[in-house]
Amino acid sequence: MSDPKPAGLATRAIHGHGLRDAHGSPHLPIYNTTTFAFASTADLLEVVDGRRPGSLYTRYGMNPGIVALEETLAGLEEAEAAWAFCSGMAAESALFLAHGRRGVVCVGDAYGGTLELLASQLPLLGIPTRFILGSELDRLESLLDGEGQLVFLETPTNPTLEIFDIAGIAARAHARGARLAVDNTFASPVNQRPLTLGADFVMHSATKYLGGHSDLTAGVLLGRREDLQPVWAWRKNLGTAIAPEVAALLARSLRTLVVRVRQHNASAQAIAEAMRAHPAIARVHYPGLPEAPGHALACRQMHGFGGMLSIEVRGDGAAATRVADRLRLFTLAPSLGGVESLVTQPCTTTHHGLSADERARRGIADSLLRLSVGLEDANDLIADLTQALR
Repeated sequence: MSDPKPAGLATRAIHGHGLRDAHGSPHLPIYNTTTFAFASTADLLEVVDGRRPGSLYTRYGMNPGIVALEETLAGLEEAEAAWAFCSGMAAESALFLAHGRRGVVCVGDAYGGTLELLASQLPLLGIPTRFILGSELDRLESLLDGEGQLVFLETPTNPTLEIFDIAGIAARAHARGARLAVDNTFASPVNQRPLTLGADFVMHSATKYLGGHSDLTAGVLLGRREDLQPVWAWRKNLGTAIAPEVAALLARSLRTLVVRVRQHNASAQAIAEAMRAHPAIARVHYPGLPEAPGHALACRQMHGFGGMLSIEVRGDGAAATRVADRLRLFTLAPSLGGVESLVTQPCTTTHHGLSADERARRGIADSLLRLSVGLEDANDLIADLTQALR
């Protein structure tokens, strides 16, 4: 008899943890509990020594609600295991401390906090960090000089939506004894699953699309169980595991992830097409447009193009600021991935810490506005942009 067909993504998002409440609730209760009791020392040691799963201490992540959340997340990314953190930066930091001690190479643009961590904090710990742009990928092998290094990238990137070939870069990293980690926050597992393309780790700021309602802060790191074990120790001893209440809120959000992201995709596509025809817009960055540099690659490795796009307003940074300030439905705020649409000018927020020369080198113009397209009616959002550009 053949194996049953694997459950679809939406089904996994709702039923992925496989746990049931003893009282018949379709959702696990919140175990707002710091420690868990055992019938005997022998039973306790079974769990402490890892001979059987069980709840022990919430700071360790050994809490029923946290474990259930991690099983659902692992199913969505087709990973062996997942660790949930109190933020995306916490997940990223634990990854770098566990697997980047011999060096981290960051490819392309990244979130400003990530760039600051790599450029300023990790070198203080003796961790060498290097940066190359997408146009400098031919330098990658020369920066990987031995086993145990880590290549890190976002795709699509923040904020210019550059697309990188995950399978190709994974092969090049592995050939030099390095691992590849992909920040999948912009895409979400609905649109892209890097582990199936050869990546070793995938991380998310779960604050964004996984949470989806701008009401929680969390992160997740996923991969092979063996590779994640060193990360678990850093999470445990730095105390950066997700809280039970946040885990429950995130588990709730995952149940609607697929339908939300598909709507984000559709609306962002419509807005990108409208904006590329607007005379006040010099350029639209969105991988769903046929003329986008990464469109063909995105079609091969993605299942949807995402809810993020960036537009370059004709004129200077002041012109873009005026547009942002005139928007009514788009809320002027950093972050992304919520049901409400947001606009931010990267030179004033996410990448404000970079020098003007470095932003220019990375193609982040002062006239660039990053749009997080929410779940409002796309025509209303297009009308809002149109009146602000008038």
